[in-house]
Amino acid sequence: MNNNTAAAMQYFLCKLRTHQWCFLLFNVLLFHALLFGADFVEEYLLQPTPVVYTDGTVIRMREKARKLDLSTAKENVSKAYLISNPESCRNCDIFLLTLVFSSSANRTQRDAIRKTWANQTQIQGFPVKTLFFLGSIQTSDTQESLTKESERYGDIIQADESTIHDPKERTVSALQWVIAFCPLARFVLLTKESVFVNLPAIGSYLLRPHRHPEDLYLGRVIQKESPDRNPKSPSFLPPTLYPNKFLPEYCDGNAYVLSQDVVRKVYVASAAVLAPVPVDVLIGLCAQKAGVAPTHSSRFSGDRHIHYNVCCYRHLFSSAGMGSQELERVWRDMEQKGGRCSLLKTYYGLVTCKIHTYLDKLALFN
Repeated sequence: MNNNTAAAMQYFLCKLRTHQWCFLLFNVLLFHALLFGADFVEEYLLQPTPVVYTDGTVIRMREKARKLDLSTAKENVSKAYLISNPESCRNCDIFLLTLVFSSSANRTQRDAIRKTWANQTQIQGFPVKTLFFLGSIQTSDTQESLTKESERYGDIIQADESTIHDPKERTVSALQWVIAFCPLARFVLLTKESVFVNLPAIGSYLLRPHRHPEDLYLGRVIQKESPDRNPKSPSFLPPTLYPNKFLPEYCDGNAYVLSQDVVRKVYVASAAVLAPVPVDVLIGLCAQKAGVAPTHSSRFSGDRHIHYNVCCYRHLFSSAGMGSQELERVWRDMEQKGGRCSLLKTYYGLVTCKIHTYLDKLALFN
């Protein structure tokens, strides 16, 4: 083989290797775009823009919320709850208050939450508190057991009989309790008992210097969802009550954060919302009426259960669908492994989480 032929062969192999590397790089980039592209777009491009309030109704509602003061009516407000625990926040400047909506009979899940993610009183030196918000029950034995549980832990708020079958009234009642008995809490996280919540990660996010403490409605934002127009559906929303083509943007109801001023704005606006919609849509409607736009974070899982990986869970804000046994197992593993995850380990954890969660979802359809 002469020198020219050898040089041509070497050039061909070099070009081939270059094309192979380009092909490999393209597939890696495509993989990451499919895996993280939607999250990136939502996180950085679909954020609310500053609003100038010119609508007189919005301005009046915001002003009414600003002036709202239930501190002088605590005694009357307290009568709206079977268990009110009015001293829970007394003389306490709480940074993040978490309200967990729980089933009255589900003591096992509440105990698991107490032993795991709710078992902390500070985040970076700022006080946090977790309380359980329950509806009424119909048996005296269960009520007696619940009263004893409240006396032992002091972390239960129980609404009256009117909220048994009405999630809207239960949620509005919870907001009323916050305004009356915990008005100094800067942020309020509302979540469900089946959700794992990463309080340190949420707290770190809220403590960022650029994070303004007002008009915050933070969660996994649902966009361009059509209202239910089926007359036979229990969530039927007739055009006479809501004529718009799409529902307003709202945060998924499994876990979301409101600043204290938004708690007041939503509470005031709720009286004007008559549409029979799910609670998370209700909060979105109320926020819209008060001129508050939701802020999206893909670190909230929404209604998805995220496959466990310790570094993934240290990064996420929430994961839904967690029973008591899984919750304790996950928390035990996180405590045993301790420490912070490096950037590389966090990246690997997120990739692992997303792939396994996607595969688990596919398995459900097969």
